[in-house]
Amino acid sequence: MTTVKTGDTVRIHYTGTLKDGSRFDSSEGREPLEFTVGSGQIIPGLDSAIPGMATGEAKTVEVPCDEAYGPVNPDARQAIPREGIPDDIPLEVGSRLQMQTPDGQAMPVTVIATDEATVTLDANHPLAGQDLTFAIELVEIV
Repeated sequence: MTTVKTGDTVRIHYTGTLKDGSRFDSSEGREPLEFTVGSGQIIPGLDSAIPGMATGEAKTVEVPCDEAYGPVNPDARQAIPREGIPDDIPLEVGSRLQMQTPDGQAMPVTVIATDEATVTLDANHPLAGQDLTFAIELVEIV
């Protein structure tokens, strides 16, 4: 029986959940996720769980935050003057916006607080600081 090794391209179905059991992502109803094992295309904790699996095998993988999206970085949060944001931009807490870095890269941010003078934006990944659980099934070694 052939098993996955680093460098193989694989296709998996997955369901990701948080500690409270809530689902944050799934391939259900979509094509399986295809990636090359060990290439850095997916989070390290999930990537390292794939080698040794055989087609059709399923398992559950616990991924600590350090092997997922990392801990919350307080330096990735910044309060900016409200007048620097155009009036047509929604500023409700939880809104996802795109900022542009000084070198022109798009950077997603989340509005985490507002007051009359400032808007506080968070550039951490929404799953930063979270331990994750994945139910995975190896569909195919391509």
